Amino acid sequence: MFDEVNGINSVLLIIIGFMNVFTFSIYYLDKRRAVKRKYRISERTLLLSSFLFGGIGGWSGMYLFRHKTQHALFKYSLPLAAILTLGVIYLLVTQDISSLF
Repeated sequence: MFDEVNGINSVLLIIIGFMNVFTFSIYYLDKRRAVKRKYRISERTLLLSSFLFGGIGGWSGMYLFRHKTQHALFKYSLPLAAILTLGVIYLLVTQDISSLF
């Protein structure tokens, strides 16, 4: 299955990987800032990065750092963002995106 991933799909998968690492990192950073009572990262930024294909990093960061777990908006939207991200990854691995262009 992974042998068929072409150049464009590979680049997009790498970008999604970086986006998840970035999103995971900003959840960590925001949690640290919350504990130290310093300037925070906005909820809008956290959610936007999660829905820009960083859903896996956002969801795992939320639970690993126990950050925003009591907020209903995050509690219900981050699993959706993670499913969206996983769906895009599945499509990139199984379909040839370059044929669309």
